[in-house]
Amino acid sequence: MEFIPLYFADRLTIINPHGTIGVVTLWSKVEYVIELFGRARVPIDQSTSDIAAFGNLYGNGLREMLRNLLGNPQIKTLLVCGYNRSGSYEELNNFFKLGLEPVELTLVRYKSPINGVEIHPCRIKDTNRIIDDLVRPDDFSKPPAVEWLGDPKDERTVIELQKYFGIPEPPLPPKTQYIIGAGGIPSAEASGIPKITMEPPPLSPKIEIATETRPSPAPLPQVEIQYFPSNPRANVVVQDGILEAWKEVLHLLTRFGRRVTLKKGDRLELQHVKVVVEKARFETEEKLQAVNLDPRKLRQYQEDILKGEIRPDETYNYGHRLRTHFGLDTLAACVDRLKKDPEDRKVYVALWDTRRDLTVKEGRPCLVSLFFRKFEEKLTLSATFRTHNAMDAYPLNLYGLMAIQGWVAERVGLPPGAITVISHSLGLDPKELDRALMVIGKRPFKVRLDPMGYFRITLDGKEILVEHRFGDVTLKEYRAKKAERLQHEIARDVALSDLNHAIYLGRQLAKAEMAMREGREFVQD
Repeated sequence: MEFIPLYFADRLTIINPHGTIGVVTLWSKVEYVIELFGRARVPIDQSTSDIAAFGNLYGNGLREMLRNLLGNPQIKTLLVCGYNRSGSYEELNNFFKLGLEPVELTLVRYKSPINGVEIHPCRIKDTNRIIDDLVRPDDFSKPPAVEWLGDPKDERTVIELQKYFGIPEPPLPPKTQYIIGAGGIPSAEASGIPKITMEPPPLSPKIEIATETRPSPAPLPQVEIQYFPSNPRANVVVQDGILEAWKEVLHLLTRFGRRVTLKKGDRLELQHVKVVVEKARFETEEKLQAVNLDPRKLRQYQEDILKGEIRPDETYNYGHRLRTHFGLDTLAACVDRLKKDPEDRKVYVALWDTRRDLTVKEGRPCLVSLFFRKFEEKLTLSATFRTHNAMDAYPLNLYGLMAIQGWVAERVGLPPGAITVISHSLGLDPKELDRALMVIGKRPFKVRLDPMGYFRITLDGKEILVEHRFGDVTLKEYRAKKAERLQHEIARDVALSDLNHAIYLGRQLAKAEMAMREGREFVQD
């Protein structure tokens, strides 16, 4: 039977297509391991070798290798000789010796079943490797034996190779150089040793062949990423305007939101999302209509949130909670306190009626608190939402908060400052993903000035000098010969806050170190 790889045919080095041994080089270069086999005098000639192919096995590729083996049952032995950098040897070995165990994953799922077969994620026992269950150890009528022969850099590996293949000592001189020749097969060149050139047949294309002796293995499943990993409680958005903040919130949810199942259905959720709108303003009709927001409805919402009435068919509304529900016009009371003492830190309003809202079946406010504070000669507003619908409610709520802040600020005699919104449970209905992605649109490359300042980098003798500056003031100087040292010192001081800024700084530090090492002039981009 001829060895015909179904996957990665162009990455395998074929020796004898009719061989029964596969050599797995893990993270080591195939050419390096082939040279090692040559020094150990292991037959690697197509006419005499029992080795079918050499190939790597990095962190990925195990699924493809298993399907190659299942489709080529003539491979009886897998010899592992390579740098086991990521534990891929244990994953391969444990798959056959220990098998799989089912796991529950929220990060990924497999797309629609193949041929009516449900696909489940499994873990290779005693490893962290997650793999699909379309290929299982019991699918192999006789699993290949997995033999560990050592790391190529270990001096004993040559001896282990000779023992395994029954090659008597002495080995060829250690300085013999084996060069990969045409067709990917090595030739030997050394003093006193004849040059042997071996040309294998061309590699077969990636095809699937099913016969009685060559089963057709299951295809590779397609993986759907449910969300990108992050800390779901550590997202912060800072934008100038409401629309920019809303778009960023939707982006975070569509990328990092975790799927949860509520009584009302599935949601993508993030917790304790903090959004800062520095300069809340009413956008132009053109900008609002571009994201399907009706300016008239936003204006009406701003008017309604300041009223204290409640309709007979309503169980609550924010204006009623703020102006009437507790027997107090809380916004007017906030104005009175701030007029008496602009630095008052008790200007806090709770909209949550604990006695009622913890016991009723429906009709509870999502907006649960407001906090007004004079800060840097402006009136800031912090609002807390218990739950928050990111698609439809979010822009309405922010425009409503802008109206509340403006009403109080005008009567206190302060200009409005930043609005900060904390959403304990921020959710998006997965069925609304198409609308959310439309609002987000194409995210442009954007550079935001870091509020923590900037860095000026120069070379000072044999050191890199980094000045942390804000405006015309130098806040601190950092000096070191290595960019890595500067990286750690700046990170330790938390001297920057913007991801783009951090990546830029890293590029400049590396560029400065290279220039200093090579004696060239350095000019910061």
